[in-house]
Amino acid sequence: MKLSDFADLRWKDLRKMDRDDALRRIGLERNTPMTDFFGGLGLFAVGLLVGAGLGIIFAPKPGVEMRSQLGDRFRRSGRRAEEYAQRLEAEAASVPGSH
Repeated sequence: MKLSDFADLRWKDLRKMDRDDALRRIGLERNTPMTDFFGGLGLFAVGLLVGAGLGIIFAPKPGVEMRSQLGDRFRRSGRRAEEYAQRLEAEAASVPGSH
């Protein structure tokens, strides 16, 4: 920006100038919080895709084997949770006055 950019302006013109016009004259633009939010969201999405791609590339096991192993772990965890709940119910039933 040069001083000559403002040479054609008069005082009353400056008083009527809004923020966007002033920013535009000095080569800037208004930045809103939503602009920052969506820009950050876009960067997050790109990072998520890159991370997923790297995870697939460097995975120690094939997908079928990994899904099978995860399914087995979830089933075992579910059985342990059921056994624990039954044990708690049995202990609660054995406490006098709990009925």
